[in-house]
Amino acid sequence: MRRTIKKYLPDHDSIRRNPWLKPFASSLLHPRLWHLNRHSAAGAVAAGLFCGLIPGPLQMIGAAICALIFRVNLPLAMLVTLYTNPLTIVPLYIVAYQMGRLLLGDQSGFVAPPALNPADFVAWTAAMQSWMLEAAKPLGVGLFILACGLAIAGYLMTHAAWRIYLIRARQRRRIKS
Repeated sequence: MRRTIKKYLPDHDSIRRNPWLKPFASSLLHPRLWHLNRHSAAGAVAAGLFCGLIPGPLQMIGAAICALIFRVNLPLAMLVTLYTNPLTIVPLYIVAYQMGRLLLGDQSGFVAPPALNPADFVAWTAAMQSWMLEAAKPLGVGLFILACGLAIAGYLMTHAAWRIYLIRARQRRRIKS
């Protein structure tokens, strides 16, 4: 499993030679950020799943910061954030919003955004801001809970998958000998 994943990861020399990364070389070249074992992979998957729900283009930066803080595999953490893409982000945010509403006890149901009115753009802008502020609290709570749940599930599933792989590899070695 390690060999398969390592094929797609950059090595120390490519990081050391990259002129954009030279200022961060001391922290980016820490051995635990590039070592791939069951614990670093599980932590990286958890960090990537958690940071994948960060809005906008900050997902990979968040995953890199988490990898630096928790000393887990950096490239894998950044790669895992790609589970959110233009096809998956809207359903994930809807699930997060509904979870937030449920946890906050909001029974009002989903309120659609105000329709664009070109004749009265200022009133539409005010209505849109009001709608966004109303949706912010349940969405924020739901995103945090969903991110935590995905991170925990990813961590446990990675540990389990790695363990199953090791057991099967040991059984194959026993059969061969």
